Parts: sequence; C-alpha cells; structure tokens
Amino acid sequence: MRDAWRLSVGTLTAVPVAAPAHVDGRTAGRAMLLAPLAVVPLGVMVGLIGWLGVRTGLPLPVVALLAVGALAAGSRALHWDGLSDVVDGLTASYDAERSLAVMKCGTSGPAGVVAVVVVLGLQVAALASLLDTTRGAVLAGFLVCASRTVLTVTCLTGVPAARPDGLGLPHSGTVARPAALAVWVLVTALTAWLVAWVGLDWWHGPVAVLLAGLVVALLVRRTVRRFGGVTGDVYGAAIELGLATLLVALS
Repeated sequence: MRDAWRLSVGTLTAVPVAAPAHVDGRTAGRAMLLAPLAVVPLGVMVGLIGWLGVRTGLPLPVVALLAVGALAAGSRALHWDGLSDVVDGLTASYDAERSLAVMKCGTSGPAGVVAVVVVLGLQVAALASLLDTTRGAVLAGFLVCASRTVLTVTCLTGVPAARPDGLGLPHSGTVARPAALAVWVLVTALTAWLVAWVGLDWWHGPVAVLLAGLVVALLVRRTVRRFGGVTGDVYGAAIELGLATLLVALS
C-alpha cells in the first residue's frame, strides 16, 4: 500500500514524495483506487481559495479562475495536456498509428486548444456558482477529489493499452470491477450527503456522479475504438472531463 500511495500521489499531484520501491499491476491498480485520497491536498487548496474569495468579496469568476489555475499547477497541468493531445489525436486521422503519433508529438493543434478553452471555461463558470458560500467551497474541494474516481474506469480490467510503452501501460487493466464499483458507491454516497448539506436536493449528487461516469465511459469507448486502447493522455482527459461534468451538473 505504501508503494501504491507514493505512485498515486507522485503521478497525480506535484506534491514531492519518495519513489515507490516496486511497481507491478497490483500496485498500479491500488494507486488508481487511491486517487481520490491522493489529491486531497488539491481539493483542500481549491476549497481554501473559495473560502478566501467569500471572505474577501472578490468577484466569483475571478475566484473560480484562480482556483482552476492553482489546481492545474498542483497537477503540473498534465491533465490539460492529456485533454489537448487526445482531442488532437481524435481529429487528426482515422488511422490509429497516425493519431497516436500526433498525440505523442507534444504540440497542441487547433482542436486541442479549443477543447482546453471550452472545458476550462465550463469548469470556471460552473465553479463560480458554487463558490458563493463557505459550504459551496467545501463541496467544490470535494468534487476535485471525487473527479479522480474516473481513473477506475480508464484502468478497468479489460481496457487495453494503446501503446507498448508510456504512462498508460502500467495502469491499464489493473482495476478489478468489484473494487471500482465499491469506490463509485462510496463517492456517490458522500456526494449525495454533501450536496444535501450545501442545501441542494440530495439526488443531484448521484445524478452528477452518474453523468461523470457516463462521459468518461464514452471517452474510453471512443479511444479504444480509435486508438486500440487507452494512454496516459486519456487518463488526463478523463479527469478534466469528469470534473467539468460534476461541476456543471451541480452548478
């Protein structure tokens, strides 16, 4: 578990941790299951920015943009890079090898840039609607952590890796379905409770989680059909799309 924890924190955040001593499929799968806990520092950071915004009276869009920017810095912006690369790959060619080559080149094309702008804009606009109260700021911080649950879908047993190398290979197919289901049930229950605590109808929480899972499942289905599997970029895209969906559904 110690290696799984180090792998999860080191992969998903900029928090300095020691390198895991040993990484195998079991360790990688546990790291993905621990993802919501590994990013708790990022969730707390977003919640604090929201709380400070409420206390100082800053315009809510400004507070939301600062929170999203800090969140990107806290994850080295790797997830945004993944979203850009995946969209560029999907729009570059119907040939899998050509698409993967475009994703690996590291530059952002027009489609990738537009995708980042749109998803970032959705996150900021939806987040602004939550950061008008202290309880809303707490919910926003929690949703950051909850969004990482989508990694259990991208790494589910039976989902292949698109490349014989890269970040996606060690994690692909490592999360057992019962374990993934247990994490989703727990996150759904916590979301429902927090949503009710904020003052919304409790059922909005499960609906938001369901929609996030559906969006990521469609992303995985599409990338498996187009690329032959998933990559580390797909993981990043899933996180940003999952968070945007949660925020929009609860805005």
